[in-house]
Amino acid sequence: VQLVESGGGFGQPGGSLRLSCITSGFIFTDNHMAWYRQAPGKRRELVAAITKGGSPNYLNSVKDRFTISRDNAKNTVYLQINNLKPEDTAVYFCNAPLFDAWGQGTQVTVSS
Repeated sequence: VQLVESGGGFGQPGGSLRLSCITSGFIFTDNHMAWYRQAPGKRRELVAAITKGGSPNYLNSVKDRFTISRDNAKNTVYLQINNLKPEDTAVYFCNAPLFDAWGQGTQVTVSS
């Protein structure tokens, strides 16, 4: 099982970023997927999840700004982050819960 995140970087408050997670080694269409983040000095937290059927769920504090989606043809899950805020600064990780598999993470830094 392999998960490879990309799309992080520097963003300004109010801007947008789109994170991608390309997966391999398992049947993507049979699995729920999730995005977590870990800010410096804080615990890793679940920010969004999507069922194998495409139904999303979000951490309450981000649900108006984050959108999780999946492209089953590309074995890829996405996280769109709009209206970036400094508190979004964190390493974002892709997760396949059934396998407890994690990617290496992608850094998002929001600063003016």
